[in-house]
Amino acid sequence: MKDITNSMKITIPAYSRNEGLARMCATAFASQLDPTIEEINDIKAAVSEAVTNCIVHAYKDKIGDIQMELRIVGSDTLYIRIKDKGCGIPDVKKAMEPLFTTSPETERSGLGFSVMESFMDKLKVKSSEGKGTTVTMTKRLVTRNEQTDR
Repeated sequence: MKDITNSMKITIPAYSRNEGLARMCATAFASQLDPTIEEINDIKAAVSEAVTNCIVHAYKDKIGDIQMELRIVGSDTLYIRIKDKGCGIPDVKKAMEPLFTTSPETERSGLGFSVMESFMDKLKVKSSEGKGTTVTMTKRLVTRNEQTDR
C-alpha cells in the first residue's frame, strides 16, 4: 500500500441520527483531496449505506459502537473502513447479492452493498458470526490536473 499521508478514527454509537455525522466526517476528511461534487456524493452514499447496515443489521435492537477509520493514501486515494462488533453476516457472498435482505418485513431493499460497490473503486467485506463485520472501501479521487484535462 502507498504511503499514508493522513488518517483519522472516530467511534460513534449506532444511533440512526449518527449516520449524518459519519457522512459529514468522511466528506470533511476527504475534502483535503479537493474532491468533485460527484465524488463527495459518492463518498456520502457509500458511508451512509455502510453505517446504516451497522445500525439496522449488526446491532438490530441494541446499540453498539461503529468504528470508522479514514486514510489518505498517496496523493489521491481515500480509504474508508467501517467496523462493528455486532451479530456478523453468516454468508457474505449471499448478503452482497442485489436485493438480498435479512429484514424482508421492513422497508429494506437489500441494495446496500451494491450501492457501496457502485460508488467506490474497491469494496471488501469481512465478517464473523457473533463477532462483527468490517467493510473496507477505497476510492481514487480525480486530481486537479485531471479535472482540467477533461
